[in-house]
Amino acid sequence: MKKILLFFTFLFLMNCQNFGQLTILADLPKDLKEVSGTEIVAKSDFIWMINDSGNKPVLFGLNTKGKIIKEIKVRAKNRDWEDLTSDENGNIYIGDFGNNSNKRKNLSVIIVENNELDEDKAEVDIIEFKYPNQNKFPPKNKDKYFDAESFFYFNKYLYIFTKSRVGGNFGKTTLYKIPAKKGKYTAELVSEFTSCSDNECWITSADISIDGKKVVLLSQKNVLVFTDFIGDKFLSGKVKTINLKYSSQKESITFKDKNTVLITDERARNTGGNLYELKI
Repeated sequence: MKKILLFFTFLFLMNCQNFGQLTILADLPKDLKEVSGTEIVAKSDFIWMINDSGNKPVLFGLNTKGKIIKEIKVRAKNRDWEDLTSDENGNIYIGDFGNNSNKRKNLSVIIVENNELDEDKAEVDIIEFKYPNQNKFPPKNKDKYFDAESFFYFNKYLYIFTKSRVGGNFGKTTLYKIPAKKGKYTAELVSEFTSCSDNECWITSADISIDGKKVVLLSQKNVLVFTDFIGDKFLSGKVKTINLKYSSQKESITFKDKNTVLITDERARNTGGNLYELKI
């Protein structure tokens, strides 16, 4: 009886909220109340998710109804896990590069190979990197452009989009790339882009379509869709802005197909904690 009551309460609350252009697919379980990364992975039937800092180092495999089917303990520390991506072989990359104060010197990406996804505990490889243009830890407030919550895999490289911590310029993102293999690297600066100025413009997740023709950047207020770019100059292409018209702490985006993305948000102040679908 209690479960039935909770179910109808959930339906009532969903019907009372306006999700704008987002279509709600599922209410995420409480184990993912601070979801920070979502990824659809080749050779896997699950939607994979992670939580950010302060949570256990676990990969969660969910079905399309938002139910956790698989949990994998990752043998690496969750300093500040911020996004997920994967390659054509089904290997998963966890971006441990959250850097709110811009003072971290241990930025990394954790590699979980596809054959580890059948296990309960996953051995990993580590990519370590630094930014080529950061010399102080932390830098002055006017130079705090080295936080990051977003990346994706493309053609053997990982592309990292920074999140600005500079007042009045929160919508600036800088794109870097590093090789998608174990090692220590200095990231290569690719390009920059600025959307708007307020902190709802922070870039919190990114993805590229399977055919490599569309790139999406997520913020709390919109999705930026880039097309007609050349090579990896993603931010120089045409850009379309999709205003989401629903205020929540949106943290992750992944392509379901070339015209559809999945989005998740953190549960906070009676909002969020859901899995959504968006046509782009």
